[in-house]
Amino acid sequence: MIERLIKNDLTLKRWRRFKKIKRAMFSLWAFGFIIFLSVTAEFWANNKPIIMKYEGSYYMPIYNYYHPSVFGQTENMVTDYKKFDFTGDNWALWPIIKWDPFESNKMVDDYPSSPSDSNWFGTDDRGRDVISRLIYGFRYSMSFAFSVWFVSYLIGIVAGAIMGYSGGKLDLIGQRVVEVFESMPILLLLITLVSIFTAGMWVLVIFTSFFGWMMISQYVRGEFLRLRKLEFVEAAEAMGASKARVIFKHILPNSLGPVVTFSPFTIANLISYLAILDYLGFGLQPPTPSWGELLQQAYKNFTIAWWLAVFPSLVLFFTLVILSLIGEGVRDAFDPKKVSK
Repeated sequence: MIERLIKNDLTLKRWRRFKKIKRAMFSLWAFGFIIFLSVTAEFWANNKPIIMKYEGSYYMPIYNYYHPSVFGQTENMVTDYKKFDFTGDNWALWPIIKWDPFESNKMVDDYPSSPSDSNWFGTDDRGRDVISRLIYGFRYSMSFAFSVWFVSYLIGIVAGAIMGYSGGKLDLIGQRVVEVFESMPILLLLITLVSIFTAGMWVLVIFTSFFGWMMISQYVRGEFLRLRKLEFVEAAEAMGASKARVIFKHILPNSLGPVVTFSPFTIANLISYLAILDYLGFGLQPPTPSWGELLQQAYKNFTIAWWLAVFPSLVLFFTLVILSLIGEGVRDAFDPKKVSK
């Protein structure tokens, strides 16, 4: 199906080369499954039924909010579906994990509690289900990583394209700017800026993108320096094509090799970056589900809560390994010596 959508012969060769790398293809399927699991997290981990029949009527709490008064609950501000009597004609289809990432297990005496039948990966120091927070935490990690990747690569591609195509003084000044940015202690600056401003997803995305565009700009600049003197570019310029058309229509599509090759590695680095910031307390604000925040709890409760260290570490490890294997596959697929075979 994918091959039918690919019209370019070179791209088709690269895709077929990628498919032959079994570990990369397996990692791609695994990564796609994890993303699907996270996007549809409400169907797998939630404290509300997906669909239910109660007192002769059908409800879908996963999609709609129902006030407690609808079901005769007067003592609660939020409907507690776990207190319903699903016997007789009443029934409910529950998610596999009946815990919201923000909900505490009040049936447990001490927090954090070890893995059990009700909490498969245990609970954190506030009684919240660890596996539920891991699933939802991946959603936030990928939202951050993809957002920063898109913004920083967009800035880097445009900057590298302008510097590489223009050359001369503009390229000289641009390179000095890049060198200044590359010499900055980025993590320290991020911590400082986040401590000044109210930390949040978009604050982190903006600041991280602002300091993360230099690497890809250098590679795009190199590609433009290599391609701008080739015959097809000179022919486009001789036919009166504008600079913008030459840059974005003719050179840029042939300069995206480094962009595609480095993207999986960049996304993996950004996931670990967010985990580091969350671990240090400068990332997403509590009670947002976060892998780094779980590892921070593990550090505080290491002698009594091994599960807070083991499960988040394993999830982070396997995610980074999967992305690294995808990156290696893409790198081999884009290798001109191998694509030609």
